[in-house]
Amino acid sequence: MYTGKHVKLRPLQPAFIMAGTGETVTYRELDARSNRLAHLFRQRGLKRLDHYSIFMENNSRYLEACGAGERSGLYYTCVNSYLTASELAYILTNSQSRILITSREKLDVAREALQECPQVELCIVADGQGESWPESDHIVGLQAATADMPHTPIADECVGTAMLYSSGTTGRPKGILRPLPELPADQNLPLFDFLVKIWQYREGMIYLSPAPLYHSAPQAAVNLTIKMGGTAIIMEKFDPEHYLSLVPKWGITHTQLVPTMFSRMLKLPEEARTRYDLSSLEIAIHAAAPCPAAVKDDIIKWWGPIIHEYYGATEGLGFTSCNSQEWLAHRGTVGRVLLGDLHILDENMQAVPVGTPGTVWFKTATPFEYFGDPAKTKEARSADGSMSTVGDVGYVDNDGFLYLTDRATFMIISGGVNIYPQECENLLITHPKIADAAVFGVPNPDLGEEVKAVVQPMPGVSPGADLAEELIAFCSQSLSRQKVPRSIDFEKELPRLPTGKLYKRLLRDRYWGNKTSRIV
Repeated sequence: MYTGKHVKLRPLQPAFIMAGTGETVTYRELDARSNRLAHLFRQRGLKRLDHYSIFMENNSRYLEACGAGERSGLYYTCVNSYLTASELAYILTNSQSRILITSREKLDVAREALQECPQVELCIVADGQGESWPESDHIVGLQAATADMPHTPIADECVGTAMLYSSGTTGRPKGILRPLPELPADQNLPLFDFLVKIWQYREGMIYLSPAPLYHSAPQAAVNLTIKMGGTAIIMEKFDPEHYLSLVPKWGITHTQLVPTMFSRMLKLPEEARTRYDLSSLEIAIHAAAPCPAAVKDDIIKWWGPIIHEYYGATEGLGFTSCNSQEWLAHRGTVGRVLLGDLHILDENMQAVPVGTPGTVWFKTATPFEYFGDPAKTKEARSADGSMSTVGDVGYVDNDGFLYLTDRATFMIISGGVNIYPQECENLLITHPKIADAAVFGVPNPDLGEEVKAVVQPMPGVSPGADLAEELIAFCSQSLSRQKVPRSIDFEKELPRLPTGKLYKRLLRDRYWGNKTSRIV
């Protein structure tokens, strides 16, 4: 996030505030910190289009770690802070990162990963104080490393950007590389200008960020808040009641969430839900995962018609959006196309009729490639290279609104019938005894696959056969027989990231054992 002009207009205004500690960083301080780190990058030989990575939890040094790259023409990769050492090592190597910025909390994992990453020349501990590490480890504290660096801009400022990774639910994560034109650091890339308009960002806005900063949506949202001269309130981690309490405390005007956050707030006791004044909110945006219709109905009733939904992969293939009124008129939609050219195609790349599910393809709105992986890039594109997909399945209605039904990789074929499990997941999550749900296909010797549900009960709810029967009966009231789970298993907690994305593959693979194929 570039602070150049705002450091002159509003030097003492908070650029961001950490929600848990109240730590405040002004535009002047953020600008100085980012400049010092940019000078360090140049001193270490990083030039335009080089790569570095950031691996840490939400903390008060995260934004300068990003901002330094954005003003020095670099690609920076924000790595999922929940990854293991081997997963981190893969991304560091694949991204060709020369520097890793981490935190004391994540340093043990980082050090283990670095043993496999000889190309990483330096590890910077962002919140390191006076610690000293063996020189052979190439580890330094950020404050010590930048103490003698100028707080003014580097001589060759130019725009940089994030190179984020897909979350890897269908295999190894893939780095999403977009072309980076040689532009002044204060100039927005075209996609960001589009987002400012659709998200209704403005000068003086106060944005509440409840999600991890390594994820593409909060990364973009906080970035643009600061570019617009607003203030970002950054939660270290999401807690439903704490989130609600922050709205009146800071006069929050803008926010972006994922559906599981809505669900958790809706399940708070009535006293907690009505305790906080939410009237300052102007717009609440959600994306990242399909939102069950009943959950969205309830949140619109509670918060008013300020809920906006969008659909757009990190790859930037295209973008759909709808406001509350449009969604109420087209329940379940993720909106109409605002960016890109949408096509719904069958397995033979032929257009399907209106209302019929098929793979979602876009004539790409913004060019991209999977970094260092031409095979994966080719796999995501049509034969003629004119269209791209991330494998989502959906359909459009007569008014051109898009509805997502699932990812193609999780489609269930049972007795020759194609079943998209998202509908059952959306239903289960509305049950008052269920906190989270995953539905997928498991082997069945007769049908090929059968529908399996794995659910996370609410606190205090006992799992067991009685609850399983209750949930199957509940699903049978709303779903056709082939869509109803044949069995239900229970987990204390499903493997869902704070971003809202469910690692369904990790659950499903348990039931497929050592089979080399997931198709029967």
